Amino acid sequence: MSTTENALASAEAHSAHTYHPLPVVVATADGAWMTDVEGRRYLDLLAGYSALNFGHGNRRLLDAARAQLERVTLTSRAFQHDRFADFCTQLAELCGMEMVLPMNTGAEAVETAVKTARKWGYRVKGVPDGMAKIIVAADNFHGRTTTVISFSTDPEARADYGPYTPGFEIVPYGDLTALAEAMTENTVAVLLEPIQGEAGVLVPPSGYLAGVRQLTRERNVLFVADEIQSGLGRTGRTFALEHEGVVPDMYLLGKALGGGVVPVSAVVSSAAVLGVFRPGEHGSTFGGNPLACAVALEVIAMLRTGEYQERAAELGDHLHRELGLLAGGDAVTAVRGRGLWAGVDIDPGLGTGREISEKLMDRGVLVKDTHGSTIRIAPPLVIGKEDLDWGLDQLRAVLGG
Repeated sequence: MSTTENALASAEAHSAHTYHPLPVVVATADGAWMTDVEGRRYLDLLAGYSALNFGHGNRRLLDAARAQLERVTLTSRAFQHDRFADFCTQLAELCGMEMVLPMNTGAEAVETAVKTARKWGYRVKGVPDGMAKIIVAADNFHGRTTTVISFSTDPEARADYGPYTPGFEIVPYGDLTALAEAMTENTVAVLLEPIQGEAGVLVPPSGYLAGVRQLTRERNVLFVADEIQSGLGRTGRTFALEHEGVVPDMYLLGKALGGGVVPVSAVVSSAAVLGVFRPGEHGSTFGGNPLACAVALEVIAMLRTGEYQERAAELGDHLHRELGLLAGGDAVTAVRGRGLWAGVDIDPGLGTGREISEKLMDRGVLVKDTHGSTIRIAPPLVIGKEDLDWGLDQLRAVLGG
């Protein structure tokens, strides 16, 4: 057996089968490229679901991590450390907000947002105890905790995990009328992805997000934006909501905030919203740890320059022009997305998304399928135009174009 086959067989035998990864075993990576244990190179067009916006092995991020590793990595929140205040202050400023509640994973940020919205509803809005409702969109993906999958419409994410957490109302994504009709006096929040990534990079109709903002203001409801995958440069703006000039009541951030080095997530909001917490009511041993703060501070500094957002916008325009030429042909039925992020629907007669992903892997390009016939393209924002074009050439070859 080859080194790859041995590694795959061992993983199959000794790890729970919660994923079905492509049969590649990565050993090293740099920028937009990864190298497997056999020495084969692959162009990464997934970027860790946007966790690697700044590329593999980014020198600035690794230097920040190394420097912090020599100082202190964890204090727990029982004690303060010297990177915490700067992290909270600078992230709040980046978001145009006032307060930060740091966590680790994206799912933890969503769970924290649910708790925040409910507590705000009871303490500020005056919703009767136990009656708070949160409205979410169908086809959402906010994580895999028990509470989060309770408002999922994906059978694979939800099946066999009941009983489910109550208190959520599901409405069609992009439908303002349905959203308005679902709101009651007990509604405390609307939780949405500005672009639904796992659903296939679905961009809502123009004006939808602005309409959500108007409705939530009129009804005294929090607008919670899950920008864990869409935020921090991916769409050509710092936040995807900026494309409609919308500012939510609460940002949920993760993935790229840790630069692909450490898991970092955060809930960012106003003092009026996050001020509902008192000591002991919520927390995390690792949330806001010194190593996480050091890396995230470097991410924030990089985003402040605007160069990554500009690069995502320019290369994104190029990506969508090229993909648009494929749409409507014999192989591609639709293309969606914004910035360096695209969902490509493959004609089922040509193959499943998994089959197309495997063929691309054989040609040295790594993407990921979703919902049967869709592949997602989300390269690191540092990818070179020539590399991106090479990857697109491989896609054309696989599709027979």
